[in-house]
Amino acid sequence: MKNYTHSNLRNVALVGHASSGKTMLGECMLACCGNINRLGSVTEGTTVSDYHKAEQERHFSIHTSLLHAEWLENRFNIIDTPGYLDFIAESRAALKVSDMAVVVVHATHGIEIGTAKVWEYAREYGLSKVMVVNGMDAENARHEPILEELATTFGKRFFPINIPVNPGPGFNEALDVIRKSKLTYKTDGSGEYDESPVTGDEADELDRLHTQLIEFVAESDDSLLEKFFDEGITEEELRGGLHKAFESQNFIPVFFTSAETNVGVSRLMDFISKYSSSPDDHPDAVATDPEENEITVSLDDEDPVAFVFKTINEQHLGELSFVKVLAGTLKSGEEILNASTGEPQRLGQMFILNGKNRDKVDQLNAGEIGALVKLKNTHTGNTLTSTKRKVQVTPMEYPNPNIHEALRPHNKGDEEKVAVGLAALHEEDPAFHYHVDPELHQTVVSGQGELHLQVAMERLKERFNVEIDLSAPKIPFRETIRSNGEAKYRHKKQSGGAGQFAEVWMRIQPSQRDNGIDFHESLVGQNVDRVFVPSVQKGVNSACTDGILAGYRVVDVEIDFYDGKMHPVDSKDVAFQIAGKQAFREAFQSAKPCILEPITKIEISVPEEFMGAVMGDLSSRRGKILGMDAEGAFQVVRAEVPQMELYHYSTNLRSLTGGRGLHSEEFSHYEYMPHELEQKVIAHTEANGTE
Repeated sequence: MKNYTHSNLRNVALVGHASSGKTMLGECMLACCGNINRLGSVTEGTTVSDYHKAEQERHFSIHTSLLHAEWLENRFNIIDTPGYLDFIAESRAALKVSDMAVVVVHATHGIEIGTAKVWEYAREYGLSKVMVVNGMDAENARHEPILEELATTFGKRFFPINIPVNPGPGFNEALDVIRKSKLTYKTDGSGEYDESPVTGDEADELDRLHTQLIEFVAESDDSLLEKFFDEGITEEELRGGLHKAFESQNFIPVFFTSAETNVGVSRLMDFISKYSSSPDDHPDAVATDPEENEITVSLDDEDPVAFVFKTINEQHLGELSFVKVLAGTLKSGEEILNASTGEPQRLGQMFILNGKNRDKVDQLNAGEIGALVKLKNTHTGNTLTSTKRKVQVTPMEYPNPNIHEALRPHNKGDEEKVAVGLAALHEEDPAFHYHVDPELHQTVVSGQGELHLQVAMERLKERFNVEIDLSAPKIPFRETIRSNGEAKYRHKKQSGGAGQFAEVWMRIQPSQRDNGIDFHESLVGQNVDRVFVPSVQKGVNSACTDGILAGYRVVDVEIDFYDGKMHPVDSKDVAFQIAGKQAFREAFQSAKPCILEPITKIEISVPEEFMGAVMGDLSSRRGKILGMDAEGAFQVVRAEVPQMELYHYSTNLRSLTGGRGLHSEEFSHYEYMPHELEQKVIAHTEANGTE
């Protein structure tokens, strides 16, 4: 295996909305390089990238896959990412470790919500971008409308590197702006083409575009700009300036392709190899030292630093850690440190991957992307370093979950296996969350969509051999009061032997929201010994935990234990606990008790044409609109909606918008629940209990 330096590496993330053709584009790249003899098929489950059983059954990508290919003396490390919104976090992780983004859109679908999200992520990471318009062999495929949509949505700097001559079924010809010629692609899927000169209108079109490209290139270099206006620049100077113009995104190249037939992909690879970004263009990464000081990790640093951007568990191999080497060299057999956990590790086998196919290597150099096998307790987001460096790369931020389910093992006794399995799933995929809610006595799993949770539960069943049941999570309502109340409660028990006696006088009033329970005493005189104050408080806390109206925790109440009575013999701790609890319950019932419901802040991104349906749906869910903004071709709606109205909202939103809507959720605050709904909650509790 040839040893590449970072200047000869091209770390490329294939990102975009679902069904845009990313996996087939990666397949074409492998075919162009001779890594495979014939193109696989997504629908037949025969592509190199989609090798997991779930992907082959569903006919779309679920996991990030690594591919590698050699082209024009450079190695391409290609990261093929899923396009479904449920797995959008995979694209975010891939872009964090890439040096450029290949954003794929389908010619007949145009820009969709997934396109906008990955574009935003690439911009956040400061990556240069190539736009690939795929599917030019589809019915009604045209290049002009897509160019107009790109300019309207993302800005005016898009520039076509090739122009389709015969778009639609049979597409195999394109005008090449850089080469100023017509390319006719072979029909065998190899990506090879014949080149011929152009005349007439085609030649005029190429001359116009070629001049425009020269202007873009000249803009990136003041000396070239001056020379361009004075005497013009040569082809060699044009090619020399293309990298700088691309890296500064003076122009964003657009390639028109058919990934089903491998038309246009080889010229895309030429451009990436000759003019696009390498690790040299992003030599520094931000990290922190053990004292939390921010430091820079550079490619040329001697001590190795690598970032784990994904972990997967392969059936016959165990855990694989996908890493980007940010500095130094990782060598098989050497000792390293997991700086995130403090655990030393010995590096075992290392691979560069083509899907499930592994090519063993002895080392991974700075800038490279590869896979490490069976590292102990190493998870997504961890940093691997030399034992003396101990720096941590800033981990990735994942989107908040937007769907939640309560999980329960189908068979009693499987609880421990489920707990181990959930922890493993989260470590591999930090966008998957779970937590055990002691208040509601439920385990709640959360993810980026119904499909995300479905796939996670399939993996749980397959790997840990457990059956699970999912249901709607309970809502963490709260109980409080709207007015003042008071009670005097006497607890007296005399049934032979030692008796029990306690009398508690208590006043309560509402307190500010989120203040919890404020218990204090204002006793005077000797009616009650102060030693019993903690006992009364214990009783009050017990009542608040158990709930009074509907079994939910009591909050935002100020309690004053101001008087009472005791007996010199029969008064004791347990008596004052009982009296305190009952006095509080009676005072609470007299103070206009009510239920608070959790309110969730949501942000929804949808195309303009679905705004009416989305707004109507929010209204039916008691939503309160906070504001609206336009972001490119999409409208962003910010609203507050009661949590109880959001069960499976992500599924409903995608149904409303034809799969083109996306939302995020974040807890906001508690509000009074409408009286009629409050009565339903109370009635449900009385009928079913709180369990």
